[in-house]
Amino acid sequence: MTLSTATPGTALVTGASRGLGAVIARRLAAEGHPVAVAYRSGAEAAGAVVADIRAAGGTAEAFAADVTDEDAVANLVADVAAGLGPVTTLVVNATGPQPLLDPTAVTWQDHLDQLTFFVKSPTLLMRAVLPGMRERGGGRIVQIGSDVIERVLPEMSAYTAAKAAQHSLTECWARALGPDGITVNTVAPGWIPVERHVDVPAEDRVAYAAEVPLRRMGDPDDVAAAVAYLVSPQAAFVTGERIRVNGGHTLG
Repeated sequence: MTLSTATPGTALVTGASRGLGAVIARRLAAEGHPVAVAYRSGAEAAGAVVADIRAAGGTAEAFAADVTDEDAVANLVADVAAGLGPVTTLVVNATGPQPLLDPTAVTWQDHLDQLTFFVKSPTLLMRAVLPGMRERGGGRIVQIGSDVIERVLPEMSAYTAAKAAQHSLTECWARALGPDGITVNTVAPGWIPVERHVDVPAEDRVAYAAEVPLRRMGDPDDVAAAVAYLVSPQAAFVTGERIRVNGGHTLG
């Protein structure tokens, strides 16, 4: 049985206790995946996501882990396999602080802080899930990127550089892992308001939406739908791509 026709396997979603990750976790559970809700902090919030999934008839468990730590990632993947089954779908979503910084004052440590989340963590996760995916004959890796790469925002230079590097990993992994039946893609959202944006003034949202060809803000469900497609059998021949989910905001 090939991956494209098999029953959905276990999906590991990092940073899934809130925000985009929580919505992605719920969507993949609705598609039939047992879902590992990975989180670094916020056990109560992670538990609520699991409860929602179970109440809807899905299968989920919460797993606490620091996905920037090599030993913690190895233990996470092993624990998920023991509790839900081998990981066949990995959604790399966890993120850290994204401070606005004067680009002329950015330090190497500022860059390292972003690279830790968007290069180190994805690399640790990919390497940890790879043996199981190879043994099963395939898998899906989806990285949550950003359209900030095209927006050229000077005060987000460190974040932008790390996000560009993250997608470069996607392309390299897609070529390297294709022979193993593993697809690797990036979903690059625009500004999608979630819990951490609750204090953003309404006028800022209106101004942003006015710049979007579709004339609205994006919704977390828009991002979750793109991820669900990429891990589905319908996307079995799609790899190395970067799908922007931003209403056309960065069109030339």
